[in-house]
Amino acid sequence: MSNYDLALLGYRLDGMPQTIATRTRRVYDRVAAFYPISTHLFHSRAHRAALRDSGIRDGMRVLEVATGSGEMFRRLVRVNRSGTTLGFDLSPNMAARTLRRVRKEYPKSAAHCNAVDARFMPFPDASFDAVVCCYLLELLSAEDIVRTVGELHRVLRPRATLTLILIDQNLRAFNRIYRFCGRMAPAFWGRQVAGRARDVILASDFQIVSERCVRQTGYPSRVLVARK
Repeated sequence: MSNYDLALLGYRLDGMPQTIATRTRRVYDRVAAFYPISTHLFHSRAHRAALRDSGIRDGMRVLEVATGSGEMFRRLVRVNRSGTTLGFDLSPNMAARTLRRVRKEYPKSAAHCNAVDARFMPFPDASFDAVVCCYLLELLSAEDIVRTVGELHRVLRPRATLTLILIDQNLRAFNRIYRFCGRMAPAFWGRQVAGRARDVILASDFQIVSERCVRQTGYPSRVLVARK
């Protein structure tokens, strides 16, 4: 997608003109031990909905992008016992904690997790039957959202599915609070991009097949499934 296309989508005004990947990696390395608390409070319901909507079944080759504390990754490994489940996170500490736990819980699974930058995935074209990505795009600049969605498209096989969880924007009071938090700590909170991310998904040769909002403890998430 060209700079002109980005401008048409409004990305020059999104408040995050440059990537902050180095700061984000540092922040999430520091909170890796505590982050599972927020996952269970705010994200687990959306994770369950995403897994149901994704169509992932046993025997697939599945990738999770940005595993975070690993809750979703463990769900994927659980349903894909005879398949291959790969995951990665920008934070080495997050990735290491996720890998240790999944190997303890599912020692016979073909699962692996490493530290990787989503903008530059080390996988061949058309490598996966399904890709899952939760709460990542909020932390990327406009240009890096386009780059990352392009990588998601590249590593998926034809007719394969991409399942995204985004922070929704349908609660006015929540939006105000989130904007404030994002200004205070952009490397941790990022900013809401659900509407704009949807435009990038459609512009990147994906077809959206399902979409719904899930709330947990007042936290709104949008679960979106797209097909290549």
